[in-house]
Amino acid sequence: MASERLSRLLAALADLGSPLALFAAVVPKDPARVVARGVAYGSGPRQTLDAYAPKAEVQGAPVAIFLYGGSWDSGRRQDYGWAGRALAAQGFLALVPDYRLFPDLYPSFLEDGAQAVRWVVDNAARLGGDPARVVLIGHSAGAYNAAMLALDGRWLKAVGVDPAVVKAWAGLSGPYDFLPLDSPITKRTFGRIEDLPATQPARYVRADAPPAFLASGDPDVTVKPRHTRRLGKALGEAGARVEVRLYPGLGHAGPLLALSRPMRRKAPVLAEMAAFLKSALA
Repeated sequence: MASERLSRLLAALADLGSPLALFAAVVPKDPARVVARGVAYGSGPRQTLDAYAPKAEVQGAPVAIFLYGGSWDSGRRQDYGWAGRALAAQGFLALVPDYRLFPDLYPSFLEDGAQAVRWVVDNAARLGGDPARVVLIGHSAGAYNAAMLALDGRWLKAVGVDPAVVKAWAGLSGPYDFLPLDSPITKRTFGRIEDLPATQPARYVRADAPPAFLASGDPDVTVKPRHTRRLGKALGEAGARVEVRLYPGLGHAGPLLALSRPMRRKAPVLAEMAAFLKSALA
């Protein structure tokens, strides 16, 4: 009963738009080791990351890079330690990087994401991870970032990383095909780009794309689940491996919050996502 009350409280706080910092402060967290905090992966003030490892020391753990959302104008890694710990408890070396936000625009956040992958390739082994087994996970705007890094190889190539290092990716509540630009957020972030189709993950669907786990809350009205359905269908029709999950009763933040300990009973997002990613790494 106490767990159910806490779940309702946290969901209510999220619906009220309370700062995620409050959620991060009160939510029960999975056991994990903090193996890096505020480490620079680049020279910019927002090019820093935290890393979480399984509680028991391991070598060669698969590596998960978690990219948070926030409309490309908000977010900080400190508020997602609980997500990093949840992934670490699933056996991943989990990294949570910050990245440039508004007033920096596309493609700054993709360039930062690629730099974070570069850092992981160079440093994961000393933290107990396997730099040859990397997966990307993102929520909302972060799911867009993960999709572009996984599907459009130019970003990783630009930092000297073979795109094949990304073995799979997961997108939670992500926008993948939003042309024509029809919202203040997308107009602000992408409106100055001449080749707008090149900004869309759906453009880069191909048979040899990394396996994708795509999830959305069925009643999501912020980023409608059609994005998840359509990209999943396109990837499947192209011959890529993809798994689509639409969770009833979860809003836009629901698939993300379902990674937390008290809300896992509402939807098995963490278990299903982790199982898919691990199977892609096998």
